[in-house]
Amino acid sequence: MSHNKDKNDYYQQQPAIVCRELRKSYPGKPPVEAVRGLNLQVNRGECFGLLGPNGAGKTTTIEILEGLLQPTSGDVEVLGRIWKNDGEAIRQRIGVTLQETQLSEKLTVRETLDLFRSFYRTGISVDVAVNSVSLDEKQNARISQLSGGQKQRLAVATALVGDPELLFLDEPTTGLDPTSRRQLWEILRAIREKGKTILLTTHYMDEAERLCDRVAIVDHGQVIALGTPRELIASVGGDHIVEFSVAADQHSLVDASQLNSLDDVTSVRDEIDRWSLNSRMAHHTMPALLSYLEAQNLVLAGLTTRQASLEDVFVKLTGRNLKDEQTA
Repeated sequence: MSHNKDKNDYYQQQPAIVCRELRKSYPGKPPVEAVRGLNLQVNRGECFGLLGPNGAGKTTTIEILEGLLQPTSGDVEVLGRIWKNDGEAIRQRIGVTLQETQLSEKLTVRETLDLFRSFYRTGISVDVAVNSVSLDEKQNARISQLSGGQKQRLAVATALVGDPELLFLDEPTTGLDPTSRRQLWEILRAIREKGKTILLTTHYMDEAERLCDRVAIVDHGQVIALGTPRELIASVGGDHIVEFSVAADQHSLVDASQLNSLDDVTSVRDEIDRWSLNSRMAHHTMPALLSYLEAQNLVLAGLTTRQASLEDVFVKLTGRNLKDEQTA
């Protein structure tokens, strides 16, 4: 008895997820390397985000962690166990929302949750699951009658009905309108407050900033940055971004070295149609910028300032804009 207790205590002390040198390749000429030596640790009780553009390897990674894909090489531990030896035990302790969840259109919300609840030895009641995603008024409606946001909330409920210790969410708000996104964010915050561990993938940097305790930015199958949102944003060298544009025929006349020497500017990027300055204190940088433009007889066409974001971290690390990556 004490041996089993010691074993359970050991598992409880383990990180929720550990990946070591994770790789996944697909046959081809040349082979496609979707994940290339990815290392990751997700601690129990945290909301952890895997961020990056489409094709970065996020979904491949999360599907390996969920036991849906076999890695080409590397080690994976989920809740202190490995899929090869403890697959059924892991499944009873996790919840999964796939990037595209196809539910039977003819079943009602309650019938769907009854079905998913039957897959688990223990869990929460259907009533609690329905309430947790605010679908009480729709519990007897068929899936075909739900909006996109309601379907996505139901998909989350199917992952919650087994009362998982660890919840996987792959791009949970893609395609949702702003109101539906905010509703889902509130649900995820409530789950997090119950001490559950959440791993979510997203290409929405604002989503990660609001929800995640820590994030890993993934590009070309590797982790290129890891930390809290605040730590990563601080790494760009300033809390603020000052963006400006001049008359189209004057863009090339702007001197990047002189911009770099302006008050509190830490870095400068030429964005082709505008210039972007990282600034420690925007209220110092902006007067200096206006003075520089006036001295050079450059015509100011646009000027904005904003807080630095994880989007800026991605641009600094890769030289690419994440928003452009989504439409490429």
